[in-house]
Amino acid sequence: MTSNDLQLHDKDTGSADVQIARLSERISRLTEHLSDNKKDVSSRRGLLRLVARRRKLLDYLARTENDRYKKVIETLGLRR
Repeated sequence: MTSNDLQLHDKDTGSADVQIARLSERISRLTEHLSDNKKDVSSRRGLLRLVARRRKLLDYLARTENDRYKKVIETLGLRR
């Protein structure tokens, strides 16, 4: 799954859907990194910031465009 699947048009890089997809990719890579490097506190802090940013974007999408929110949740396999 890539962020291309959620683009609203060809050059879409800033919509909440695409931002959530890209954040999810970064979160999964960082989670993998932290499983190997348990003492990397700064990366853990960065991970928490990314998760919070994704949560805010998901809340915004749920509030404004509920059908797009459901599509993002389903496509990325996020639980809510």
